[in-house]
Amino acid sequence: MMPSYFFAHGAPSLVIEDHEYTSFLKNIAATLPRKPKAIVIFSAHWEHKVQQVSSVNTHGTIYDFSGFPEEMYRMTYPASGDASLSEQVLSLLNSAGIPALPDTNRGLDHGSWAVLKLIYPDADIPVVALSVNRYLDNAKQYEIGKALAELREQDVLIIGSGGIVHNLRQIKWGAGPESVDAWASEFDTWIEKRLEDWNLEELFRYRELAPHADRAVPTTEHFIPLLLAMGSGDAVRKAELLHRSYQWGSLSLTAWRFN
Repeated sequence: MMPSYFFAHGAPSLVIEDHEYTSFLKNIAATLPRKPKAIVIFSAHWEHKVQQVSSVNTHGTIYDFSGFPEEMYRMTYPASGDASLSEQVLSLLNSAGIPALPDTNRGLDHGSWAVLKLIYPDADIPVVALSVNRYLDNAKQYEIGKALAELREQDVLIIGSGGIVHNLRQIKWGAGPESVDAWASEFDTWIEKRLEDWNLEELFRYRELAPHADRAVPTTEHFIPLLLAMGSGDAVRKAELLHRSYQWGSLSLTAWRFN
């Protein structure tokens, strides 16, 4: 069965950075059991109150950022869509009581393409992108991922792209990777324990139970993809931390695999 993953996407410039985490992403494909038939990816940067599922022939590239190096605005990730997979995703979600609709226009935002360009730079694997909805409770987020679990048996790679500690107002520009704010590390460690124990009861209540939760997760759209990816691993319930590092004091670059 294909594993599913949560990948932090950091800042948009991740795609042109050179450090431990980008090296990790560039080598992660070699650890998969086989090349995926297709990729389903949830991005924190596509928000909608009704679940959206991309249904396009070829994805455009959305430059949903400003003030970054010019080379980033010339990058593209023209991955094809997969109409039959989009229909299957819609069917699985609607059958699970999760209203979902196709989107025939949207391209890939940086939460999707910046990560995928590092992992599969040739854009030669079909992609179906999905939105996130911050207005659903955490249990429902998990159920969305769980509804898609059978795709993993069809060699579809499920990815949640976001950030566990993602508060841009707390960034300390110029801080090196060895400088980690204690509050960010404490929150990450609390989440790590609940993921490894598959403690859904406490994980779903992280905003009231975890230390520094409001500081680490000021808005939930970047945290939600973690729950979506985790839900797709419900049958086995094995979580493995593959990588964790930090940028600028508190922006966590984290990768989790769910088997």
